[in-house]
Amino acid sequence: MNMNDNISATPAPAKLTDRLPPHLYFVISAFFHYLGPAFAVLLFVRVEPLGVAWLRIATAAIIFAIWRRPWRFFILLDTEERWIVVGLGVALALMNATFYLALAHLPLGTVGAMEFLGPIGLAAYGMRTTRNIGALLVAICGVYILTNARFEGAAIGYFYAFANCVLFLIYIVLGHRIAGKGAAGGIDQLGMAMLIALAVSLPIGFSDAAVAFTVPELLGAGIVVGVCSSVIPYVCDQFAMARLPRASFALMLALLPATATVIGVVVLRQFPTPAELAGVALVVIGVGLHQAEK
Repeated sequence: MNMNDNISATPAPAKLTDRLPPHLYFVISAFFHYLGPAFAVLLFVRVEPLGVAWLRIATAAIIFAIWRRPWRFFILLDTEERWIVVGLGVALALMNATFYLALAHLPLGTVGAMEFLGPIGLAAYGMRTTRNIGALLVAICGVYILTNARFEGAAIGYFYAFANCVLFLIYIVLGHRIAGKGAAGGIDQLGMAMLIALAVSLPIGFSDAAVAFTVPELLGAGIVVGVCSSVIPYVCDQFAMARLPRASFALMLALLPATATVIGVVVLRQFPTPAELAGVALVVIGVGLHQAEK
């Protein structure tokens, strides 16, 4: 064996994105998942919720289009894969719309808790160990307390929150499907899904977003919401989903109600009650008990 053979046999160094633990990507995603919406709530006094949702989607779609040019990879997919991307795009459009409509009626922590009810069912489906089942039960108790501690507000708000919960579950399932091709391939398909979401959301929120087109500070704020809400967390989700089992990823989503509560306090001054704090603590304990499946 000559020197060239030795060089060719040496494995290439892992990329930085591969060396970072997948749980770190999840934590980053969880933080920005609600930081962006918290900023969005502050925009509601000037822009209607559906308008803010459209600005969020449009920002992400434009960034992905420039960064990845995802249509180049979309045409290479088979028919089933294309339908998955289309389904993800429709889910993203409707998920963002219902999420912001819910935020217009309910506190961020409450919407975050209800958003988790669907994924926790997915986690239950994938649990196989006593420890994980126990962790799931503890997390369920925490989510139950968080949800019921704020059972006030318009019924329409809970309707939108429940719809968002279902759509968020669809996002997780389809997101894992595209992540099966690796993080890079998943991001390319995610980028195409965002372009589809932009087309779907056009008749839903464009007219409400038009007020921001002539006010630079509003447009800039909408762009910040899009980057924080739909670019950073969704890209991090792909890196996490590509390396975490779906059931493990779903249970870790228990962090989201806790994250939403903390950001609601810091950004929106929505202070939790003692019961809500107890719910957050149970959720965090459930995540700590969770043991990722092999």
